[in-house]
Amino acid sequence: MKLIPTSPNREEYLACTPLVDYDHPQVAALAKQLGEGETDPFVLGRKCYHFVRDEIGHSWDVKGHAVPATASQTLLAGEGICFAKSMLLAALLRYHGIPTGFCYQRLRLGAVPGKYCIHALNGVFLTPPGDWIRQDARGRRPNREAEFSNVKEILPCHPDPAKEEVDYPFLLPHPHPAVVDCLRRNTDAIWMYLNDLPEELSFPFPARRQNPVISSGKRCAF
Repeated sequence: MKLIPTSPNREEYLACTPLVDYDHPQVAALAKQLGEGETDPFVLGRKCYHFVRDEIGHSWDVKGHAVPATASQTLLAGEGICFAKSMLLAALLRYHGIPTGFCYQRLRLGAVPGKYCIHALNGVFLTPPGDWIRQDARGRRPNREAEFSNVKEILPCHPDPAKEEVDYPFLLPHPHPAVVDCLRRNTDAIWMYLNDLPEELSFPFPARRQNPVISSGKRCAF
């Protein structure tokens, strides 16, 4: 997918913020450890991605109840839903000067028939190819390939428009406000997952008049 950055300023995709807080001592220490001795940005980015994908449990998979709402909280908890994991990956990559933003999909929520949920991914600027490529660090699951790539997207889910699923093409420098609000108002991840995940997003940007880019694919259980 060709992502549409919502900010023309790439520096915004490198910013240290209260949510993407790579100045937190433990986040900074981890980022430094992952990057030790590494000069290739792609290899460094892949190390950060693998850590978030494999070492930070997805709340639903591990049946965890914590609701971290920042990068540092996610690292300290060792778990989080995709919203939280995307913040931690952004923090680790931005620490190393790799521009990283947030993008989203609307998917069927496999755990609750008839419901939808918003899934968070990251858009990462890699050279080559000198463009933004989506990366999904949600976590490994059977028969769902997800990998860090600078050649093509390797994503576990491909929204199906026949099921009213959507690939939102917008790349945000900060997590979407609806995602942030969801994390802040909840205290139990499992309850939130089943009852209070946002089901669609609004994008009040000039590009909103364009139709979202959608592609057919498998239903995902998020």
